[in-house]
Amino acid sequence: MDASVTFLNGRIVIDPAVCNGRPTLRGKRITVQSVLEYLGAGDTEADILSEYPTLEAEDIRACLMFAGQLMNQRYDLVKVA
Repeated sequence: MDASVTFLNGRIVIDPAVCNGRPTLRGKRITVQSVLEYLGAGDTEADILSEYPTLEAEDIRACLMFAGQLMNQRYDLVKVA
């Protein structure tokens, strides 16, 4: 049995059985990546909430915080060939 992992008070869930293990919002089939792509395309929080009525404003903020935490990691470049 695969276990899920949650972040940011359960707002972000990584479950291997949902959306191929991509981070989702509260286990729904709405990925963090989708929300970030909407924001990157210029959609507003209101636009996203209108498109996905099951989401809450806190979910969108959690996506931004989660992305920020990922960017806070150290990345090393390794030559493989």
